[in-house]
Amino acid sequence: MTRQAKIVKTSIIGIVVNLILVAFKATIGILVNSIAITLDAVNNLTDALSSIITIIGTKLAGKAPDKEHPYGYGRIEYFASIIIAAIVLWAGFTALMESWPKIFNPDVTSYTTVSLVIIAVAVVVKFLLGRYVKGVGESINSQALVASGSDAYFDAILSLATLVAAIVSLFWHISLEGILGVIISIVIIKASLEMIKETVDSMLGERVDAELAKKLKKSICEVPGVYGVYDLFIHNYGPEDIQGSVHIKVDDSLTAVDIQKLTRIISTKIYQEYSIILTAVGIYAKHDEHKDIQKDLAEITSKYPGIIETHGFIVYEEENLITFDMIVDFEYDREDIKKKVLSEIKSRHPQYNYMIIDDFDTSDINADVEN
Repeated sequence: MTRQAKIVKTSIIGIVVNLILVAFKATIGILVNSIAITLDAVNNLTDALSSIITIIGTKLAGKAPDKEHPYGYGRIEYFASIIIAAIVLWAGFTALMESWPKIFNPDVTSYTTVSLVIIAVAVVVKFLLGRYVKGVGESINSQALVASGSDAYFDAILSLATLVAAIVSLFWHISLEGILGVIISIVIIKASLEMIKETVDSMLGERVDAELAKKLKKSICEVPGVYGVYDLFIHNYGPEDIQGSVHIKVDDSLTAVDIQKLTRIISTKIYQEYSIILTAVGIYAKHDEHKDIQKDLAEITSKYPGIIETHGFIVYEEENLITFDMIVDFEYDREDIKKKVLSEIKSRHPQYNYMIIDDFDTSDINADVEN
């Protein structure tokens, strides 16, 4: 079964289950005059709507690349997630407006054994649904399904709270409807804001996960002829379209044909192991010239805690120029550190001019791999 088919199947199951729960909860909420149960039913209805949007977003995201959108339509799934989060946010604010007055003017509720049993069953059903949906979402990297599954977990907890409030009302005649409704509303609002933040982060471009970066670099460094792996960049054009680039250190005696063969081996290996397309594999030459300058540079940069790494050292004899890449932590003043490093290395080896190439910590600190 394809990824798209799995998302559609899982979403349809979610729609059916949620609509059944809506029918039962709405009926009970109206019969026993419970604002908490009624709001819980509304929440299930938004879950069903979210699943419908997930299906539509998945279908649109599956469109093949074309001239106007050569990277495909995969990011539409993120827009679908934003819409889902906005619906959940709206439901949360609506629930809050309905619940707040109930704290000061509680309604009289009349729970029955049957209503309590149905609520208890709903707790179990939502927990199992959430576990299933989230599990499928994680297995196929569907942010929308993961969000829906997490939301179902919240629903199970909220339904459990509703059940507790009903029992308290039944035995001790204390109304917790308004308070519980406000709590439910706040949880819904919080969950929706977290969904929005997570999706927006994916759309803007997050740093590469530390563990993934280490695995990728280690895998590349296992290829014979690779002496170091640096500058890993990953670009997400949708859950199924991840592209990237990387630099490797190779022997300076390799020919252009040797390098082409090596980079093809690396690209194929990473795609087979991680389904990531390496659109570019840059080259740094491994050489042993000017060891004294490289040693002094390492000593100088080690004094600055903001410097994560330097690499790509190369000497242009004709231009009397030395360049190297330097990664500075985002928390430090990059320009100030560069100025101090240039001043120190220049004072030790004044016969050369120096240029620092800015690199950024896009993956994880100290994860560059060398043989």
